[in-house]
Amino acid sequence: MLKDEVLKTIKEYNLIENGDKIVVGVSGGPDSICLVDILNEIKNDKKINFELAICHINHLIREEAKEDEKFVEEYAKEKNIPFFSKEIDVASLAKKQKIGTEEAGRIARYAFFEEILQKINGTKIATAHTKNDNAETVLMNLLRGSGTAGLKGISPIRDNKYIKPLIKISREEIESYCEEQSLNPRYDKTNSENIYTRNKVRNILIPLIKKEFNPNIIDTIDRLSTLAKKENDYLEKTTNEKYEELLIKEEKNEIILNLKKFNIQDEVIKSRIIIYTIKRLMGTSQGIEKVHIDDIITLCKKNIGNKYLTPNKNIKITVNKGKIYFFVTQNS
Repeated sequence: MLKDEVLKTIKEYNLIENGDKIVVGVSGGPDSICLVDILNEIKNDKKINFELAICHINHLIREEAKEDEKFVEEYAKEKNIPFFSKEIDVASLAKKQKIGTEEAGRIARYAFFEEILQKINGTKIATAHTKNDNAETVLMNLLRGSGTAGLKGISPIRDNKYIKPLIKISREEIESYCEEQSLNPRYDKTNSENIYTRNKVRNILIPLIKKEFNPNIIDTIDRLSTLAKKENDYLEKTTNEKYEELLIKEEKNEIILNLKKFNIQDEVIKSRIIIYTIKRLMGTSQGIEKVHIDDIITLCKKNIGNKYLTPNKNIKITVNKGKIYFFVTQNS
């Protein structure tokens, strides 16, 4: 049974605990309606004591959007689950922020989820990412030229708050469940339009790989993703430990590391320590590319005191008297 498989994922990754109040993002499509239906069944089994609330966003893009909202509201009423909805003009938001509509929609959804989480004093946000979504993400990361961290795909749980109980379930299994349970989900026609990269990967690339190379590509990528996540978790743990060993001083606008200890580390750990340090200082390592990391490693190796690097306008890195200095510049 699908419910048992989802329960297995919940237990394996400790996604839901007793006392949790979970905000579930529900568009009305097969994935999200399956997610909330299964979570509701698990809740009713009383094996885990938790509460649910349904969140729905009308993006005001599709003509059928109002019907989608009504469908989700009626489902929530039937199952006696608190329902929250909001209309957001995503197209205008995208234009205003100069970003794609897909990204604008994602930002709007998560902002609303967070809003409702605060309102109900909730603890977790559940989204309906599937095994297929994970495979698509891994392939997209590969196409973008991401590092090995991109192979881990979508994590089942992030920040101990964002959970994906369907991450080990395939889209085919979900559609079968919806049919068996007569859930009659809504279908977003834009999912079949090959405008966005994800849709192209989903509708063109994966079917081609299935047909010509590997009919079980979704499961193959899932295994790769699981292995990559385990290895990445290990490297993150090692990086954190090495960072503590190297740390001389950490303040809001400055971090100082021990140069000698840094230089004896393996190249992989050096790269990760640099990224980790910049993230601690700036909150993000966005815009820091491999060429910047290589330059910083070379600077440290040569130990030239009067040289410095500025990978972006917000950070400056210099070496002096056996120490590596990471500064936040005044421009940030």
